Amino acid sequence: MSWRSSFRCSKFRHIFGKSATKEHSYDGVPITRSVHDNHYCSANPCFIAVVTECTGGGSFLVLPIHHTGRVDPQHPRVCGHSGRVLDVKWNPFDDYCIASCSEDCTVKIWDIPVCGVQQNLTKARKTLIGHSRRVGLIEWHPTAENLLLSAAYDYKVLLWDVSQAGAVIRYPVRVVLMPIHHRYPSEALLLSVSFNTDGSRLAVTSKDRHVRVLDPRTGKILQVSSSSSHKANKVLYIGGLKLLLSTGSSSWNHRQIVLWDPDDLSEPLYEEDLDGSAGVLFPFYDPDTHMLYLAGKGDGNIRYYELSAEKPYISYLTEYRSLLPQKGLGVMPKRGLDVTACEIFRFYRLIAIKDLVEPLSMIIPRKESGIFQEDLYPMTAGNQAAMTAQEWLLGVNRGPVLMSLKPDPRVPNPYPETPAEKGLVRQLSSLRFQSSPAAVTEIGQDFIEVKCWINNKTLQKSFFLFQLLQAFYKQQDEIRGLKEELHQKDVSSQTVRYQKFLSDTFLYFCIFTFCR
Repeated sequence: MSWRSSFRCSKFRHIFGKSATKEHSYDGVPITRSVHDNHYCSANPCFIAVVTECTGGGSFLVLPIHHTGRVDPQHPRVCGHSGRVLDVKWNPFDDYCIASCSEDCTVKIWDIPVCGVQQNLTKARKTLIGHSRRVGLIEWHPTAENLLLSAAYDYKVLLWDVSQAGAVIRYPVRVVLMPIHHRYPSEALLLSVSFNTDGSRLAVTSKDRHVRVLDPRTGKILQVSSSSSHKANKVLYIGGLKLLLSTGSSSWNHRQIVLWDPDDLSEPLYEEDLDGSAGVLFPFYDPDTHMLYLAGKGDGNIRYYELSAEKPYISYLTEYRSLLPQKGLGVMPKRGLDVTACEIFRFYRLIAIKDLVEPLSMIIPRKESGIFQEDLYPMTAGNQAAMTAQEWLLGVNRGPVLMSLKPDPRVPNPYPETPAEKGLVRQLSSLRFQSSPAAVTEIGQDFIEVKCWINNKTLQKSFFLFQLLQAFYKQQDEIRGLKEELHQKDVSSQTVRYQKFLSDTFLYFCIFTFCR
């Protein structure tokens, strides 16, 4: 059982969960009362999006990540759907773009202003119309830009290129699954989807509670699980270990986790029964630390495991416990974590009974705090796409573009700020969002503050701005050197004039003395 003690030596054995105080949580959020088995929350380093309860349509709330505390009940929302919103997902390569799906049979792509939603947002940038029944799942491609997968209750699974021209897109670029000759196969009604690391394979669980591996380009089913004792509900690719994990229930209706070989689903590699609760188990995996988190819907606890490619494959560590049950959870990408506090994972727990969104940080205690720990933060997937949608559709497979989480070295500004500059920085600070895993430092303050006004996609503009700032500092150094040189020349000129004055005075004194 999952409560057994672990004797395996691990640097994560002392991991603990640290929940935020109410002042640093999001209080007063009217969380949706939908019973769909989704997370209802999505986060990135700039914003957090939460699906809310709304009469006469569907809406979700988008808050700046630093906007903690009590949320105004009249806070503007994204409310362009005519039916209840069922899922929201941020674009992994654009922190200001979010997708939502709804019971109104549509998927919408929204552009969020840099300063946040200041008034009700009703007009989407793109509307995807291809489903005839409610859309329950959406998922962005992990490496290709602008590719979005949608699955609905009309037994269709469609792949969209959201960069196509026009405000309304009616034709997907790929039909992964769909009914044929009025047959509605249970394998086409998806309950969960998961791409592998490079997006070349798609693992799904369906209404028949089997696990399948598909080719997302053609829709061809490559593998089907044949275990009759495991009823799968959620599925997750375990990147880097060549494993597939599913959660569901056993034949005795116990909640269960199962590990599979994605190339052979005939027999599971590992099975474990957890408990007899009825809530759906949501799996979350961190490929950088090989840690698995299991959080049940309606539970107050989150279990931690460490995975490996060899038997026994999974090692139980410990769990976080709370008296408040979670309805759903959002996860912060690794580039948005506080690396100086040894934070390796962060959840956003939706606590519906309190109208509260509670951040929960997973922390590894270290003796030397405030120092970047190389072993905890290897190179990780960044916010830059590895290829375009057209390249992937032509058959190209590429892994994610990696980035380092190590904070930039400190480069202090040697020049004092004028009152006008201080006022500008203060205004920018009020709209500042956390755009990198490193904490905002005093160094390069002007560049970092201005950078958060720029879309993450315009990296060239950001680099050009940084070069201009460096040129400005260099020019200031030259001006200061010239001033010092000029000052020295002035001093030397005054010295020569003074010496000439002394010599003239001595000469006049000698002449005057001789004449007497």
